[in-house]
Amino acid sequence: METTAREPFKFCARLTLAEVTGRKAANITGLLEGIKAADDAIIYHHTHRYIKQFHHLVPEGANDFAYWVTNTVQADRLGEELTSIDIVQYHSLADIRGAFVKMLEWHIVKNPGPMRTVAPGREFHFMRAIRFSLPTEYSAGDYAGFIECLRNVSASSLYLHVFEARLRPPYGVDDFSHWFETQFHDAEVHKQLSRLDPYSYTLEGLRQRIIRVIEKRLAEASRA
Repeated sequence: METTAREPFKFCARLTLAEVTGRKAANITGLLEGIKAADDAIIYHHTHRYIKQFHHLVPEGANDFAYWVTNTVQADRLGEELTSIDIVQYHSLADIRGAFVKMLEWHIVKNPGPMRTVAPGREFHFMRAIRFSLPTEYSAGDYAGFIECLRNVSASSLYLHVFEARLRPPYGVDDFSHWFETQFHDAEVHKQLSRLDPYSYTLEGLRQRIIRVIEKRLAEASRA
């Protein structure tokens, strides 16, 4: 097992700003049309902001679409179905958009007739996430250095390298497992990190789980 990386892992942090698009929906049909027309930044905002905003809690698949349908439109069954969409199964924002479109279209087909329209001021407002990656002071060239950096970087850095990384090429791959595979040819760490379901942990819990995987691998290497 190689012990020093050819290229160090440079940790970055994520800054996200919310932008009002001006588009809104007053009923399920309007929500469907808005999602169909939404760009990736809009889909990202309404499906991923819960993870960062409530990173101290274990995520439960919450998204803004399901929340509005359940609490404002009061379509509980549809809200449950939208909540059940597991975004970890999708490797692009386009695929996530497609899953919501398919479910809403099916709901409309199954429920023809007059549709409930919410009162003015209760509409769903489509927002766009403007994202920035910012370099940090943390850089790692080996296993021990990586562990030390991971202990100290912010939760936004962890979020960027695990969650957001899966939504850009190579799709479905987090930055950490990719680095260990390409720099150290460590198939074992790559397998364990890439198989983690990050949505089932808090960000701090995920941090500790990744550290344990690498510490175990480092201990195995020292005994070899």
